[in-house]
Amino acid sequence: MRYQLPLLGPVVAEPIRTDRLVLLPLTVEHAREMATVLADPALHTFIGGEPDTPGALRSRYARMLAGAPDPTVSWCNWVISLEAESCLTGTVQATVGLAGRGRTAEIAWLVGTDWQGRGIATEAARGLVGWLARQPVHTAVAHVHPDHLASAAVAAAAGLTPTDRVQDDEVRWEGRLAVASVPGPDLA
Repeated sequence: MRYQLPLLGPVVAEPIRTDRLVLLPLTVEHAREMATVLADPALHTFIGGEPDTPGALRSRYARMLAGAPDPTVSWCNWVISLEAESCLTGTVQATVGLAGRGRTAEIAWLVGTDWQGRGIATEAARGLVGWLARQPVHTAVAHVHPDHLASAAVAAAAGLTPTDRVQDDEVRWEGRLAVASVPGPDLA
């Protein structure tokens, strides 16, 4: 007998709250502020490229929001809002697709230079992984450059562990998620 995956709908980004942050679903209107947040060329040391202008970032966000061309893949993107300072500080994302017997999410995070070292990336990544477990997503994966110690610390804090797999000079980190059961109606 062949195992068949149940039909699963798309995963759609929704606000995620943590102690200090709100992960807000990405909109093109975030581009102007995010261009400033992500303007430091040093942010591209490990990921390549260079900072986008507000117009280029707006165009990129519009393409991302149009969704993945593959209907079995969901692109979920958030900006990180630091509530106490009423400002955006970075982004998190998850590309969710079917793999094996369940869903896998490729996750990433990026926090602006001015907000680094304050635990924002760690808190956002933990919030994202917790949210993914409720979707349900069974595995979270991140790719981290071996010299990017801060990003490796974020991956570890989010419950991921390094594997021996390397892709594009980055180590694959994985974490099995304790998929939360969704409570049904109270029939008592």
